[in-house]
Amino acid sequence: MTGWRAVNAVMAAASLDGPQASPKGLRHGFGVATVSTGIPLNLVHKWLGHAQLTTTAIYADAVGTKEKDITRRMWA
Repeated sequence: MTGWRAVNAVMAAASLDGPQASPKGLRHGFGVATVSTGIPLNLVHKWLGHAQLTTTAIYADAVGTKEKDITRRMWA
């Protein structure tokens, strides 16, 4: 909970808003961004700490044109 509060405070101080402006949104954005740039799924799986690779594989399905554009804007 302490980490969530710290990340949330930094995002609020940066005046970020919207559904992606949360620790969870940041985590998902990271997952999509890494997979869409060609990072091997097994590394993303390890970095995110998922118990199952199938959970991480969801990010591989979210790399269409619209998702890439959203991710690019989030990480710019």
